[in-house]
Amino acid sequence: MTRFFGARPRLAALAACVLLYAAAPAVAQTYPSRPIHLIVAYSAGGTGDVIARILAEKLGTALGQSIVVENRPGASGAIGAHMVIAAAPDGHVLLLGQTGEISINQHWLKNIGYDPDKDLQPIALAAVVPLALVVPPKAPYASMQELLAFLKTGKAVTFASAGTGTPGFFAGELLKLRTKSNMTHVPYKGAGPALNDLLGSHVDMYFPGFPAVTPLVKAGSLKILAVSSATRAPSAPDIPTVAEAAGIANFDFTLWQGIFAPRGTPAAVVRRLNSEINKILASDDIKKRFADLGAEIRPMSVTEFTAFVQAESAKYIGVIKDTGVTPE
Repeated sequence: MTRFFGARPRLAALAACVLLYAAAPAVAQTYPSRPIHLIVAYSAGGTGDVIARILAEKLGTALGQSIVVENRPGASGAIGAHMVIAAAPDGHVLLLGQTGEISINQHWLKNIGYDPDKDLQPIALAAVVPLALVVPPKAPYASMQELLAFLKTGKAVTFASAGTGTPGFFAGELLKLRTKSNMTHVPYKGAGPALNDLLGSHVDMYFPGFPAVTPLVKAGSLKILAVSSATRAPSAPDIPTVAEAAGIANFDFTLWQGIFAPRGTPAAVVRRLNSEINKILASDDIKKRFADLGAEIRPMSVTEFTAFVQAESAKYIGVIKDTGVTPE
């Protein structure tokens, strides 16, 4: 009798597991049940915004629902991240997360009110792009070597960023440190406003994501001097890296974009989104569009993307220590 009753809880648990796995496909099939909101934590015109709108178009078709891209800039991406974390964990509010709000803020800002590792569920990596060191066309330097010579004169130079604590900010600060130059940081609420002031020659240089400035460089509105990645960009093999041109070791800054959901989103929904996004990234059309923008596609499983995010987080702990800068 004891054995009989002792088995009942085990049978009940087994039955519950069977029901859970049987329900998982149903959750994925009924999702989404309404339009999806894709939050970009920076202003329109930046790399994240460009990638988000390309993905939204294709993903909406694949899921059979419209995807609304919303820009929620401010606090180095924290405002947009908060909006997604506070949403119901059902996959209908997603974050186009980037390096800053996912792998930097928690090590950089105090009391940001969220922990990316605990509050956000990684879904899929969309793209990885180098930062491009760009200057106005009338700048007194047309190459990285000429810029380095100018910096050695000690003349004051301003560099823009999409916000304090973003990859472009750290790229500028590390360049300032390694060249011992007279550079002053000018923060903006996103790439769009920063680019506008660079185009108007109100600031001297900027490290935005490559896709955001590709059309402007092609049109002659900006000059690109170097890229920030460890190796040259496949889409721009003639442009040197900062590391090789300036002889700065470990100068490696990229801006990556990935899709995240509130923690607690059903695993079936996470898997479906990962699968659909990776199918989109594998299409010839998206490969070409991203390549034209200078963006590298790296399809990953949910597990692989989670490990990638953790590695990026560890990297920026080191960068913050090396530069010694503190929040402004």
